[in-house]
Amino acid sequence: MSLTETEIKESIIDTYTKVASNGRLVAERFYSPEELQGLPTSAVELALGVGNPVRHAGLRPGEVALDLGSGAGIDTLQAARKVGPSGKAIGLDMTPEMIRRARANAQAMGLANVEILEGPMEAMPIPDASVDAIISNGVINLTMRKSQVFREIHRVLKPGGRFCVADMLINGELPDEVLNHPTAWTG
Repeated sequence: MSLTETEIKESIIDTYTKVASNGRLVAERFYSPEELQGLPTSAVELALGVGNPVRHAGLRPGEVALDLGSGAGIDTLQAARKVGPSGKAIGLDMTPEMIRRARANAQAMGLANVEILEGPMEAMPIPDASVDAIISNGVINLTMRKSQVFREIHRVLKPGGRFCVADMLINGELPDEVLNHPTAWTG
């Protein structure tokens, strides 16, 4: 039996909704105390990434940054600080509970330059050539359609735009029994 793309997405949404309800702290592994300072507890406790792409993205004041799979917003909020009030940080996620929390976290910080959108990274609700930099932290591995995600990244980036990703990779093929188990897609 093979899992369908819909079954995998439903499993991912279910798993991350449960995580959003329970909380989990991994931020201290990837972010310095200075980077975490001033962030809402909810954003820090729900940091589920595998690295710190904001640190390496070279974000500058006035730029538009897009965070794929933004979750509760830890990287989106950090990006908003880097691009400043003349820039914009957009978070994109498909989990309603994480979107709710990210919006609340941005509001708690008083960041007017943050926009949190609901949607899939395979069909981003973002205009063509409108983003200076895209960051992604541990989410591209969650899609079956990675090539489509990279086409979307190319579509929304401005000419000369940047993409900074932290993710998990495997060298080789996974056996079917792993690929067809929901936890292989959700962690």
